[in-house]
Amino acid sequence: MADSVRTAAGPSGMPRLRRRVYYSGRVQGVGFRYTCLWLARGFEVGGHVRNLPDGRVELVAEGEETDLDGFLSAIEREMAVYIKGVVLETESPEGGPLSGFVIHH
Repeated sequence: MADSVRTAAGPSGMPRLRRRVYYSGRVQGVGFRYTCLWLARGFEVGGHVRNLPDGRVELVAEGEETDLDGFLSAIEREMAVYIKGVVLETESPEGGPLSGFVIHH
């Protein structure tokens, strides 16, 4: 992950990242979004999760790298039986920090 995508600092002064993740497999209709919402409470992350028309789930999360890594690892552990593919993109946290974690319908 390139340092050029690291911009705003988080509460501890560490750089914040934004990650966009596309999950494929049997990820809709199995409580995936609600599991992400529940897991997000254990980490200092903001963002959202939503179903896509093509059957994938898109998750956008922002936070310090250690929180993001922990959050995404927790999702993959909890939902491993449903996930067949993961595409992860790291982005600059533009437009101000994301706060709170929500489900977009």
